[in-house]
Amino acid sequence: MTNILISGAGIAGPALAHWLLRDGHAVTVVEKAASPREGGQAVDFKGAAQLELLDRMGILQELRRRRTDAVDLDIVDAAGRKLTEMPAEFTAGDLEVLRGDLVQVLYERTAGAAEYVFGDSITSLTETPDGVRAHFERGGPRLFDLVVGADGIHSNVRSLAFGPESGYVTHLGYYYALCDLPGMPFAAMYNEPGRMVSTGGTALFVFAAPELAYDRHVTEEMKEHVIAAYEGLAWHGRELAEAVRRSPDLYLDSLSRVKADRYSRGRVVLLGDAAYGNTLAGLGTGLALTGAYVLAGELRQAGGAHATAFARYEQVMRAGTAISKAANAGRFLAPRTALGIRVRNRVFKHRFLMKAMMGSVKNHPLKEYV
Repeated sequence: MTNILISGAGIAGPALAHWLLRDGHAVTVVEKAASPREGGQAVDFKGAAQLELLDRMGILQELRRRRTDAVDLDIVDAAGRKLTEMPAEFTAGDLEVLRGDLVQVLYERTAGAAEYVFGDSITSLTETPDGVRAHFERGGPRLFDLVVGADGIHSNVRSLAFGPESGYVTHLGYYYALCDLPGMPFAAMYNEPGRMVSTGGTALFVFAAPELAYDRHVTEEMKEHVIAAYEGLAWHGRELAEAVRRSPDLYLDSLSRVKADRYSRGRVVLLGDAAYGNTLAGLGTGLALTGAYVLAGELRQAGGAHATAFARYEQVMRAGTAISKAANAGRFLAPRTALGIRVRNRVFKHRFLMKAMMGSVKNHPLKEYV
């Protein structure tokens, strides 16, 4: 039995815990948040391989019960007149659920056997002849056989074991924000050059900006950046600004791409967005679950030889993540010119183009692994 520490209780971490527990490993999951994260945007699964993986995990039917009622979203001009629509199949894939629902399902399936430690974070990692000694903000130091960084694009484990974030994360020139807007009577998508807002379900803001300085844990500070970015918006600008101020919560982050020259170092390995993230590219959730499946499978096949398992895991995932590396969702969702917005809207008018785009995503190389 291997004693494994996972940093991150979002999607990739609990998914890996699921497979490791099946193989008889001892699993500890540490998460900086005080509890499993609720809410958030919708996430989707694309293609038969991803649905098959959910079925093997035993959660497909539960997620189908929780699936969202995805609908076409009107794209409007400043006067509220419909220009075209974003088809539901473009955003929802083959199965769409709220991120919070997926997190809850994964947590419930693993909490009985894994040790979850909320409200804590790793402060240092030191490899020893016997394993990796981890120190924590709150808990005492502990020794683990392996450590997995499944803690997102801004991975704490990657910073501790591989180096500063600046060496791995590239800002793509855009930011996005998510929040609930209580009392909003309208649901549509609107663009002006370099900025987009969608008020269907959880509101999504995407806007062009250089790197911003702010504390990602201070909600009011993030709200002010969003309000400033949308000052003078011709479509419900004042109402949106006031709604953002009243919103109980808001999440703001850059659209960024992770490029890691290696996914492992010694007994530490990166999983999901920490290794191969690309914000809003539409593949992150599926790649997180697939990566967890591949990593656990390679550890099983290697019979405890973690270096062999990590090398094979990286080989498989590099082939499977290549499709997402060039994407920049900001350019598509919030083109910087009026011409770019018009061209993008024409794409939405031709559903066969949408099907072609979705087909390339559904048939990526990892479908052969599952």
